[in-house]
Amino acid sequence: MSVEINPESGQVPPGRAARLIRALRQEHWLSMMLVALHGGLILELSDPLARALLTTHFGLFLLWQPLWRGEQRLVARQVVLILVGGAVLVAAGRWWLMALWISVLFSLIGGNMPAIRNVRNRIGSMLAALYLLSILLMWVVPHLFEEQALPPVVQAIVRYGLLMPAILIFFTRSQTTERQGVYVLDLFYSVLLFLLVIVLVLGSFVIKQASHGNYVLALTQALFGIALFLIVLSLLWDPRGGFVGIGHLVTRYFLSVGIPFERWMHSLAAMAGRFDDADKFAALAAEEMVALPWVSGVGWKAVGSSGEVGERSKHVTEFSFGGLGVAVYTRFSPSPALVLHIRLLARLLGDYYESKVRAAQQRRNAYMQAIYETGSRLTHDVKNLLQSLRSLCNAAETSGGADAEAVRSLMRRQLPQIAQRLQTTLDKLASDVSSASEQSKAFDWWEGLKRRFAYEPVNFLEAGLTPDSDGILHSELFDSVSENLLQNALLKRRAAPGLSITIALKACDGGYALTVCDDGEPVADFVAERLFEAPVSSSSSGLGVGLYQACHFAKERNHVLRLLSNEPGRVCFELAPVERVPVAQC
Repeated sequence: MSVEINPESGQVPPGRAARLIRALRQEHWLSMMLVALHGGLILELSDPLARALLTTHFGLFLLWQPLWRGEQRLVARQVVLILVGGAVLVAAGRWWLMALWISVLFSLIGGNMPAIRNVRNRIGSMLAALYLLSILLMWVVPHLFEEQALPPVVQAIVRYGLLMPAILIFFTRSQTTERQGVYVLDLFYSVLLFLLVIVLVLGSFVIKQASHGNYVLALTQALFGIALFLIVLSLLWDPRGGFVGIGHLVTRYFLSVGIPFERWMHSLAAMAGRFDDADKFAALAAEEMVALPWVSGVGWKAVGSSGEVGERSKHVTEFSFGGLGVAVYTRFSPSPALVLHIRLLARLLGDYYESKVRAAQQRRNAYMQAIYETGSRLTHDVKNLLQSLRSLCNAAETSGGADAEAVRSLMRRQLPQIAQRLQTTLDKLASDVSSASEQSKAFDWWEGLKRRFAYEPVNFLEAGLTPDSDGILHSELFDSVSENLLQNALLKRRAAPGLSITIALKACDGGYALTVCDDGEPVADFVAERLFEAPVSSSSSGLGVGLYQACHFAKERNHVLRLLSNEPGRVCFELAPVERVPVAQC
């Protein structure tokens, strides 16, 4: 590979250098870091070349390190900490410091192992952990004893054999199923591994100094002691006896950390049941969130309102969910785990807020739907009254001199009824009409209907209906349904002259059944399926929103409006009490 050099400046172009650096994976930085560490440890720590290699090792560690993200800007405090750590590591030149540093590296690498699900992706970390633990126990710890002399075979293995795992890491490659360059560090596992390594080193050192024996024997005794401790700890963690175990105690301790969060969740659910207004709910929920120990203030902003509770701080975390934006001010800089915790809090608040907004929208839609249905029904009532007036006008225009008295008598009877029905329709706009005003004798209603359509080609059939009948029916319901059905049939007759229209009123169990039939063409199947479920087009058949409104009106009065028959030559609609349906005849 050839690298172009700028002849004027003598530097590698920034674009090419950036590409070269980005081409190096996490395994490359780890391998080069361990090779530099190996070179520094094999030489004497006081050797200038060893210090140079340790300096290189520390620089490569900064490029590999999992503590800070690469795109994160370092503050002055972090820069000072890095410089001091590197200076102490290079300038001190003590084997105790090297043992502590290798233990830290081992814990960082081991703390990442539980997060790696793919076995192939663990190869690099396992080789690095093997190298660090081997170099620590075979080279660094023996140098803590002044009189300890390593055999030539062990020195050769350490100088050349242990270098192989560090070099092999460079050629390992993780599968692409997991994100490259993302290092998930488990703090609990890292601390546990660090403590175990420190106990192993200090235990072998103490046993060696106390017994004045062999280092290998002291290391073996320390390993057996740690193994016995772990076996006892595992038995106490989840015992078979009556003791609840250390695991239960630790779990209860960690769960107690979330008690303030759980209390806020219960409070949030309680407020969601008490308050319907979304903005008021958001304000009260923000006040409850301020009571959390790590929160100093909360600000929220919706589409039409905003607010802030508590005190602002320089540490703010902002989230936005749907139409609600939340800014949480904390008393200290939040850790990544706390950021996820706060995100969950804000997400719950946002979800509840969105549900309140949707509920309010549904209430408005239901209110508008009720207004639409009431207005549509009243519009059809007025339309039917207008049709009755047109029928009277048509009778007056087509009558001769011999029919003048009959027409005047018809006007005297019908006009007061039409005026009364119009007044009843107008009264519905202001208040509900009581059910008592809708009741009338079936015979009187039937006679009034016959008089209104006396000049239309409609056949009236009644079964057992006499002036002495005491049957009662809902006059408003039967007026609305009968006039809708008859007007649709008359409109159908205009397209098919000679169509026969028949209306019948029959007494049955639970009240009266009204049937309107004609001998024309049946209603189209796609119209019949939606006839009483939704408004349909009325341009051709005359069946529109009127029957849809009449069907809902019938349900409110415990009646059912249905298409009884839809065959050629027999198209029948029926209005009957719910108790009668689905019996075809009374």
